[in-house]
Amino acid sequence: REGHRRRPRDRGGSALSAVHLVPGAALLPRWPLADGPHRGGRGRGRGRAQHGPAAMTTEALVQQLAQALTQRGWMMATAESCTGGLIAATCTDLAGSSVWFDRGVVTYSNQAKVDLLGVPPELIAQHGAVSEPVARAMAQGILARSQAQVAVAVTGVAGPGGGSPDKPVGTVWLAWAQTGGPTLALRIQAPGDRAQVRWATVQQALAGLIPLI
Repeated sequence: REGHRRRPRDRGGSALSAVHLVPGAALLPRWPLADGPHRGGRGRGRGRAQHGPAAMTTEALVQQLAQALTQRGWMMATAESCTGGLIAATCTDLAGSSVWFDRGVVTYSNQAKVDLLGVPPELIAQHGAVSEPVARAMAQGILARSQAQVAVAVTGVAGPGGGSPDKPVGTVWLAWAQTGGPTLALRIQAPGDRAQVRWATVQQALAGLIPLI
């Protein structure tokens, strides 16, 4: 079920350039990417972010994030569903990340969200796993269970199946929690195949952390 189709040419920058922000959430500003527009490429989007221009953009985000966290003496944590650990893998690709990356969990099933993050089952039953309340609870849950000062959580429909009229393929909820601060949430509608949706989510998750540090 993983996406294997060739990435279409994108002249808009990163995977974020085609992402639609959906009104109704507490929207975060989109962080400017460090290395600007690129000319496309054939990044497959599987495994670690290490191929093609989009990967270089992701690497630049991780560098910015690492610098910001290190300067504050902070750590971060991740709770991932639709990305399956890609955010954590992207962060820990950077040597020395143990200084600022505390932990990450993959809570792919609803029960894992309950068991590992303390998401109330009634919240999932009422709103669904792909929802703002569940994303917020995931972020707050991993923050409370870690040594981190900031955390990000993602839950979405990466496709190719599983979509609905209310939550079509590409719908992703992200949430960012911080110690002593508000929990922020954002819904995006990411185009493309499964791999593209997942990598757009990784980039938005990283970009949303930086302004909070």
